[in-house]
Amino acid sequence: MWQRGRMHASFPADVDLALVGGGGAASLVLAALDRHDVTGLRVAVVDPVHKRGQDRTWAFWGLPGDDLDPLLSASWSQVDVVTPAGRRVLSLDPLRYGMLRSAPVYDRAAEAERRLDAVRISAPAGELHDDGERVTVRDPDGRDLVRAGWVLDSRPRRPRRPGRTSWLQHFRGWWLAADRPTFDPQRAVLMDFRTPQPQRGVSFGYVLPVDDRFALVEYTEFGPELLDDAGYDAALRGYADLLGLDLTAQRVREVENGVIPMTDGPFDSRPSPRVVRLGTAGGATRPSTGFTFSAMLRQADQVALALAAGRPPVPAPAYPGRHLWMDAVALRALDRGHVGGVEFFERLFDRNPPERVLRFLDGVTSPAEDLAVMRSSPLLPMTGAVLGDAAGRLRARLRR
Repeated sequence: MWQRGRMHASFPADVDLALVGGGGAASLVLAALDRHDVTGLRVAVVDPVHKRGQDRTWAFWGLPGDDLDPLLSASWSQVDVVTPAGRRVLSLDPLRYGMLRSAPVYDRAAEAERRLDAVRISAPAGELHDDGERVTVRDPDGRDLVRAGWVLDSRPRRPRRPGRTSWLQHFRGWWLAADRPTFDPQRAVLMDFRTPQPQRGVSFGYVLPVDDRFALVEYTEFGPELLDDAGYDAALRGYADLLGLDLTAQRVREVENGVIPMTDGPFDSRPSPRVVRLGTAGGATRPSTGFTFSAMLRQADQVALALAAGRPPVPAPAYPGRHLWMDAVALRALDRGHVGGVEFFERLFDRNPPERVLRFLDGVTSPAEDLAVMRSSPLLPMTGAVLGDAAGRLRARLRR
């Protein structure tokens, strides 16, 4: 059960910091602790699975030249947004859109774990008991695994209460390998809305080329209902046809699937004094888009910098409150049919500079930029959604 790092003769281990869950959020924290040279910290990782290899892909934007650049599979300074009305080529300068696969992230985390001399506990975590001074992590049978000064918990959680609107971002992607030049490695397709639109929700495809013969081709839906396997495969075949890809000349090397919550339901980022939640459980997923990685990266850096300075490892809220309100309104407008999904995103990219849109989706725009984004949306439908959201909040408050 004990793996790598310091060995203990018996349970529970005693540490300063325990990471419960060893996926993307925890891996970024481990790497950040190492990068910011946080020393003298006793660390434990509690997860029954030691993450390795390629099990997911993150795509995000940011300034080039950062610590992640050596890990990227590909990056682009231009992306396409495609609608039935035409194709927009967006220059992202000074930003770049990067594709990061999980294997190098897990490898870097494993190296950081070794440098930190961390203890890995290969067991599932159950209840966390926080007495205000220490947190005891127990397994599902109630046995103590570790006692820690702080716990960072990145296990998936439901919102504290159901949202007024609860959608899902769900997707399937094929990693396609071709025998001859097929893809344009200079540009990624960020969103392609030519896909058949669901009755309730919005769909799009996208293409992330690593080179001219290898790319991730993915189909995504935002909406309340998942598809079955046959539905995802049919949607992907249809999108490949739209792209003019001959699937008989392609090999599907890998398949990626995912489901990400899109909800205005609140997540408890700090459920007790010494427990902090990270990742989606800590509010890192943007409700209106499902984007998560950039917020996870910010959380990891803030945790590491706080610990390096001797402060509690409590990151700032992932998104400003005004952005969460705007997301709630947008979700309501899309869910109730006040505005079509293609129209909503088309206007967003058509009436704003690309950098502003991407900064807004990352939650780092100023109030003045947010107003500009709001002005680009359809006025009357969004006004109706604002009023409906206010009435929904009032009803929920009265029920509570």
